[in-house]
Amino acid sequence: MPSRERQFEHPALFYTGLDDYLAGTLSFIHEGLGADEPVAVAVPGSRLEPLRAELGSAADQVRFLDMNEAGRNPGRILPGVLLAFADEHPDAARVRIIGEPIWPGRSATEYPACVQHEALINLAFAGRPATILCPYDAEGLPPEVLADAEATHPMVLDAGAPRASTSYAVDRVLAECNRPLPELTEHPPLRVDESMLSRARGFAHAEAGRAGLGEDRVADVEMVVNELVTNSVEHGGGMGILRIWIEDAHLVVEVRDVGQLHDPLLGRRPLRPLQARGRGLFLVNHLADLVRLHTGPDGTTMRAYFGLPT
Repeated sequence: MPSRERQFEHPALFYTGLDDYLAGTLSFIHEGLGADEPVAVAVPGSRLEPLRAELGSAADQVRFLDMNEAGRNPGRILPGVLLAFADEHPDAARVRIIGEPIWPGRSATEYPACVQHEALINLAFAGRPATILCPYDAEGLPPEVLADAEATHPMVLDAGAPRASTSYAVDRVLAECNRPLPELTEHPPLRVDESMLSRARGFAHAEAGRAGLGEDRVADVEMVVNELVTNSVEHGGGMGILRIWIEDAHLVVEVRDVGQLHDPLLGRRPLRPLQARGRGLFLVNHLADLVRLHTGPDGTTMRAYFGLPT
């Protein structure tokens, strides 16, 4: 068995109320600071000030991030928060991170991407000296969410006591999150091959503007469409099927092709200077408010969501 210094630890913290939350998270932070470990805290904004207040001057030694912003798209959390922080400290004996990607208020559309992210943490950090504590609101979240937490975390801290999760099953969770996305045939498709890339970008620009997005976000939608259809042309059989529609206060971009993704972490690692693959999906995750993905023998579907102005 590898020594603890090289083992990755990924416990879930089930808490009830703010006092319980602070008790579990503060002890985790202080233990890390006492061991001279770099510590980051990425939690919803409403939790940041209570933590800072309780830490006092020790807060200056901690990196704080608002997960409402940094993790609005769960696909950004690994490359932009967790792995990015770990990579900043290559010489540390261990890094310590609190990451809370699931909270009451996450939509049903977002939730599968959140669970998928929690499962992928175990693959991304395998063999790395890191501890990532993931708090779960045991009062505000439904039982099925807590059951998913037990499936994506090998250990659970419940009522202050650690216990091994008997339902830990990352492969099962990833398979369940990879369910086919229904094809919405009521939205007209645009079949995009190499000769149609410019038209696809123009279509995206027009639809995003019609939906009321600002100039910067229109450019983001156009860039995401360009990355997705170009990926289909280069790696998905030479053609992609593009659809764009409005759903639940979001502009949704979908591209389907006959290719298959074999690396579940593609687009979820920090970019390297000479990296050849994954740059496009990294950019898509960076720009979109949510990304949903299905891949299998019959092909791949990517959906990118952009929140509409209220």
